[in-house]
Amino acid sequence: MARITFYFDLGSPYAYLAAERLHTLLPEPIGWQPVLLGGLFKLTGRSSWALGDYRRRQAGMAEIERRARAYRLPPLRWPDPWPTNYLTAMRAATFAFSVGRGREFTMDAFRSAFQHGRELRITAHVLEAGVQSGLDRDRLEAGITDPQTKRALKDATDAAYELGVFGVPTIAVDGELFWGDDRLENAAAHLQAVRAA
Repeated sequence: MARITFYFDLGSPYAYLAAERLHTLLPEPIGWQPVLLGGLFKLTGRSSWALGDYRRRQAGMAEIERRARAYRLPPLRWPDPWPTNYLTAMRAATFAFSVGRGREFTMDAFRSAFQHGRELRITAHVLEAGVQSGLDRDRLEAGITDPQTKRALKDATDAAYELGVFGVPTIAVDGELFWGDDRLENAAAHLQAVRAA
């Protein structure tokens, strides 16, 4: 059976769009892998399209809002500021996966950010998403600062980079990488071809 992995960072609205559609296009099991986009940027020497040129940023945000409408998702509400530092949120996601609540936490955090406009740099907002997803607040808070959690996120980011992941969302289907929310259909088609072979 083909192995499918979804690489994401909670600061990416494109990853949010992909997370909302994954289950409609790709079959389980899908491995969800938190990676630190800032870490990938450091490794690749790249930067976010949302930083820098104002017109490019506005056009990108408008495109994301258009896609959300096309996918029949709730209207986007942008956190302010965006983008920002998502290290705490990504450590929380890493911890949540280690205790079996990763997908629930990830979706609650994505929706908190991009449907309700909550700033995930703020630890209280991250902890709220955790409680909503069924995590114990104190346990999550401790998990975020646990050296094991920090190491797991760094190792996952480094491993993703070694595989060729340079941005999020990326879907890997048996090692074939599909980068971008608009490549989910390509990943699904590739999976069908692999299974038919």
